[in-house]
Amino acid sequence: MDIQRNPKSQKPQAALLGLGFDAEDGHKRITRGKNFLLAGGSQETHGMMQETAIKINERLDKAGKRLADVSVNELRDIVADIQK
Repeated sequence: MDIQRNPKSQKPQAALLGLGFDAEDGHKRITRGKNFLLAGGSQETHGMMQETAIKINERLDKAGKRLADVSVNELRDIVADIQK
């Protein structure tokens, strides 16, 4: 049975996915938050991913926008500004 949905009634969704591959200490790091899922990485890398994801959400909240509402270029600009 197919379930049909009205595309106008559903808002687009988006999430950030951060993956770190430099962990050599045996720890498994996973962090979930508003609009993001982060997995892996060394303690330093994982911390940087957390900080970046949190700052992105703060910027979006301040602008009154959702992640799903910003363009790729706008998100790129936010990340570039955060990393300054």
